[in-house]
Amino acid sequence: PEPRRSPDPVDMSGFWEVDYARSDNLQARFSTMVRQLNESQRRAAAAERNNRAPVSAGGTSREALLGLVQMAELITASQLLEVEQDRVSIRVEREGNFSLSCDYGLEGRAANEYGVGRELCYWEGEQLVYYIVLPDGLRISHRLSLAGDRRSLAIDTTVFSSAVSQPFSVRRVYRRYVPGSRGYRCTETLTRGRVCTTEAS
Repeated sequence: PEPRRSPDPVDMSGFWEVDYARSDNLQARFSTMVRQLNESQRRAAAAERNNRAPVSAGGTSREALLGLVQMAELITASQLLEVEQDRVSIRVEREGNFSLSCDYGLEGRAANEYGVGRELCYWEGEQLVYYIVLPDGLRISHRLSLAGDRRSLAIDTTVFSSAVSQPFSVRRVYRRYVPGSRGYRCTETLTRGRVCTTEAS
C-alpha cells in the first residue's frame, strides 16, 4: 500500500491587493486601545484613593502602546502580495516589506534559528501561521487564511511586547487582482489616515 501523507495545503498562490473596506482601521484600533488604557488607569487611581488594593493598569504607557501600534503599522503596510506556493513550501512577497517564506515540507511545519531571533511556521488546519520571536520580549504572529470562495486572503497580524500589557492585532484582507490593471494607489497610516492617488496603468 502507498504510505499515507498529510493533505495538500490550501493553495494561496496568486496576486493580491489590500481591500481597505474589509480591513481593520489602524486609527480606530489605536483609539480603542487608548480608551481601554485610560479606563484601566482611572480604575487603578480610584482604588488607590479609596485605600483598596490597586487595580493593575498593566504597567502600560501611552508611549509604549503607540510604539507597538507603529510597529504593527510598519509590518502590515504592504498593499500588494505575490504568493508562490508548491507542495512543500510557500513564499509571500510583500510590497515594500520583508517576505514571509516557509519550507514546511511534508510534515507541514518548520523552525529556523537566526541567532537574534527564532521563526516558526506551520499549518494549523487550513491556516498558515508564522510566529517570530525577537529580542527584548517582542513577538510577531501572522495567520493567513483563504476564504471559501478563494477570492480573498486574510492576514491576521498580532504584535506582542513585554512593555505592553496586551497585544495589538490588525486584520488585513486582500482580494485577487490582475497585475497592471490598477488605476489608483492608496495607503493607510496611523497619522494621515487613508490617502489615495492615481497611477499610470
